[in-house]
Amino acid sequence: MKYQNLLFDVDDTLLDFKAAENQALKGLFTEIRYPLTDDVVSYFRVLNAKMWQRFELGQLDRQTLVNTRFTKLFAHFNEEVDGIKYEKIYRSFLNQGHQLEPHARELLNDLKGQFNLFIVSNGIASVQAHRLNDSGLTDYFKHIFVSEEVGYQKPRIEFFDYVAKKIAGFTPKNSLIIGDSLTSDIQGGVNAGIDSVWFNPKLQPNHSTVSPTYQIDDLLDLQTIL
Repeated sequence: MKYQNLLFDVDDTLLDFKAAENQALKGLFTEIRYPLTDDVVSYFRVLNAKMWQRFELGQLDRQTLVNTRFTKLFAHFNEEVDGIKYEKIYRSFLNQGHQLEPHARELLNDLKGQFNLFIVSNGIASVQAHRLNDSGLTDYFKHIFVSEEVGYQKPRIEFFDYVAKKIAGFTPKNSLIIGDSLTSDIQGGVNAGIDSVWFNPKLQPNHSTVSPTYQIDDLLDLQTIL
């Protein structure tokens, strides 16, 4: 087999992050007794995505991101709030979101024992650990690499250098990264010389300059590649 080490992203690859995010937003806004309108949800998603993109580019640190996103959200709607307090409430509900992507467990059951499976995530370490454990996925993986603990984030080469040093027998040629993000997972693969699989279930067009080695819209299609 060409590939021995499989590096999986978490959010919107193995776990349905959008479902978890919806649940967390509803929980937060119910607790603070503020109407969760479509406009609020839409603006939060755009704002949050832009802030995570800036984090990937090294333009924003994680603490600033999580501690200011709700301050910025409510400021847009002319409200002044305690963003750190709201973040803690939101994260407590996010911890509970562990819905699986279709066929995720079936795929991992097939791969375990044949390949070395690892998690590579830019998420918040405590949140990811909680969600992976509650989903029952933790034991499938030999190690869970989260950027908060690594000290660098995907797609930076330093993140993958760290991963390479921690995995016995790791080489870029015998490894494969699987994820939904072109800017984080696929660009990370390019930076590290690792082949990549873009998980694109909605068949979104690729308007970026980043080219994945493979593209799938169903997780089980990964078996054909392997």
